[in-house]
Amino acid sequence: MDTMTYVAIAIFVTAYALIISEKVHRTVVGLFGAMLMILLGIIDQETAVHHIDFNTIGLLMGMMIVVNITSETGLFNFLAIWAAKKVKAQPVALLVALSTLTAVCSALLDNVTTVLLTVPITFNIAAQLKCDVKPFLMAQIISSNIGGTATLIGDPPNIMIGSAVGLSFGDFVLNMTGVSILIFIITVAIMVMIYRNDLHTKPELQDKVMRLNEHEQITDHLLLKKCLFVLAITISLFAFHGMLGLESATAALTGASLLLLITFSHNEEMIAKMLSKVEWLAIFFFGGLFILVGALVETGVIKMLAQEAMEITKGDLTFTAIVIIWMSAIASAFIDNIPFVATMIPLIKDMGAMGLTNLDPLWWSLALGACLGGNGTLIGASANVVVASMAAQRGRAISFIGFMKVAFPLMILSIIISTAYIYLRYL
Repeated sequence: MDTMTYVAIAIFVTAYALIISEKVHRTVVGLFGAMLMILLGIIDQETAVHHIDFNTIGLLMGMMIVVNITSETGLFNFLAIWAAKKVKAQPVALLVALSTLTAVCSALLDNVTTVLLTVPITFNIAAQLKCDVKPFLMAQIISSNIGGTATLIGDPPNIMIGSAVGLSFGDFVLNMTGVSILIFIITVAIMVMIYRNDLHTKPELQDKVMRLNEHEQITDHLLLKKCLFVLAITISLFAFHGMLGLESATAALTGASLLLLITFSHNEEMIAKMLSKVEWLAIFFFGGLFILVGALVETGVIKMLAQEAMEITKGDLTFTAIVIIWMSAIASAFIDNIPFVATMIPLIKDMGAMGLTNLDPLWWSLALGACLGGNGTLIGASANVVVASMAAQRGRAISFIGFMKVAFPLMILSIIISTAYIYLRYL
């Protein structure tokens, strides 16, 4: 390794230490670390910009605008009260219901879009019942990543693996959905046990919620119809974006711009208000993080780690699959899983060229490890960062260490289950 590689590693590790310590805001750390990489010539500006995943950024911005406009209708208050009444306003039952809703939506949309739609509902419910919102948010972050693991379109690593190898939506359902459901059930059961003492409310607040009329929460019926119309178009574009040759960001930004066009086309004040409510801290953090990881890709650090792991396995299929699932999980907990998966795909293909005939267990190991590994830390997956940013804006900050204490052991358990599944089914 040359000097620049060591410098890149030092900047990345220092940035990570600062993010974990929370002495400096993660957005500032991400941006400054990225600029240091460029200033020191580790990565040039053009290459740095190339490493920013504008599909993720565009998806986030588009869906944030759609959600911001939809929140003006009172829809999220309606859904909050409707959901609370369905489970008799019992906080534990609500945690299970919201987790299930999040997991199912994450499988059918993607996990970032899902949390953007469900987190406002969660805050409204917690406010009505005057109970701590953090257990619900923790459960939703973890559920979104498990749900996203289940299908081709649920999480970006799955989309990347599917397109690289030619795996269909049906292939992912057959190979990933069953184990994802099992992991989800076990995880939610454990989370209920962890938080059962924090999930309580007063009977009078439950009675008050049960007496509320959810239909009265809708404040603008015409705007709601426009929002639902655009949401239907956007979700349809998500569902068929692969067949149409579109990126998910195109679907989200099409929905956002169409909704702005048919709602506030002349109202500069409202347009400015909707755009100002975008979670810019999360957007800029992602930009910085993509450049930080891009510098590690360009200096060959990530590829070197992957090759070292492959050399250890010496071509043994079972050992290789287990190494890939665990390496993917640990790496994805600490760096964004998109560049990691992008590095692993050609390496696994090379292994096929070197004599490994059945690569299927390796692809499913990579998908499970990369998607579930995102639950390990607060910056392991895009959905985690978005929820943390939304919570901080509402004065309910989730700490890095606080999240990791609960989420990392649950992630390790999910990888143990996944390892057993891969071994028993494919090896």
